[in-house]
Amino acid sequence: MIEFHFKSDFILADKTKYSDWITRIFESEFFVGGQIDYIFCTDDYLLELNQQYLHHDTLTDIITFDYTKGKTISGDIFISTDRVKENADAFGVAFENELHRVMSHGLLHLMGYGDKTVEEKAEMRRKEEEKIKMFHVEQ
Repeated sequence: MIEFHFKSDFILADKTKYSDWITRIFESEFFVGGQIDYIFCTDDYLLELNQQYLHHDTLTDIITFDYTKGKTISGDIFISTDRVKENADAFGVAFENELHRVMSHGLLHLMGYGDKTVEEKAEMRRKEEEKIKMFHVEQ
């Protein structure tokens, strides 16, 4: 089950389209869906989580809590829409594109993709681009 929660003024339009896209993402990597919760929040909200659970005192665009078991993906994906907007502006891309990148990034982490090494970062970016393109494919 895929659920969307909002801890800010942001509201995700067309939740069904997003749920379908997310399902296609994990199926494209041969996973099945468990419980996936996207929580859209502010910088302050995510900073507090980052400090409390990860002991980092920095702003970030996403924090993913992984509850995946085997090939069944489950997790809580917290996304700061404040940070997504700033990053979109900084990278010169549309907010929606950056949002799709971050949303797919969280799922990719749940599927075991990392982003600590140069090689992992390159693979993560390639996978993000692949998954972003899937959003615009109608099923």
